[in-house]
Amino acid sequence: MSPLRPSKIVCVGRNYAEHAKELGNAVPERPLLFFKPPSSLIAPGEAIVLPAASSRVEHEAEIGVVIGRRLRRVTPVEAELGIAGFTCVNDVTARDLQKTDGQWARAKGFDTFCPAGPTVAEGLDWRTLEVIGRVNGEERQRGRTAEMIFDIPHLLAYISAIMTLEPGDLVATGTPAGVGPLAPGDVVEVEIPGVGLLSNPVRSDTES
Repeated sequence: MSPLRPSKIVCVGRNYAEHAKELGNAVPERPLLFFKPPSSLIAPGEAIVLPAASSRVEHEAEIGVVIGRRLRRVTPVEAELGIAGFTCVNDVTARDLQKTDGQWARAKGFDTFCPAGPTVAEGLDWRTLEVIGRVNGEERQRGRTAEMIFDIPHLLAYISAIMTLEPGDLVATGTPAGVGPLAPGDVVEVEIPGVGLLSNPVRSDTES
């Protein structure tokens, strides 16, 4: 079972300059927000299912922030005090649909497209966190919070000025460069040292 039961999953796009560059996108002037539905959430060990509607599904290793108290129109300092802990997130994305649709609900929202876990680690300094993404044991991604365009407290404060963040909500803070395609039979890992290792197999939706 996933350790998370968020009322909403708020995600941040293009929060690492090198990732924006690899997709041919400009660095945003303000945080670029989108949602993943709670129904996309899966636990460690559960399979990421590649939908027939997409021909290119990619991994995105991210640092997840779990909200510990209600945040509404807070300052960055107040936002930092409202963090319950951190977890590993894989913002699985149908890249071809993201490009063709013009908005990201379908590309980001399929069932199984938000692996998260294995734990929610408390008491960590967000400034020291690092995220690593691997496919079949090969490192594909590595990024530090120091490389983020918008740091975690400012992200939470920005989001809280738009919508109230409730305890248990999950904020995915963006992915570093190195995203790439997944294929049936792959095993994709997201690791945050001090938090844990999230591992999920990949299969097609035609497999039982």
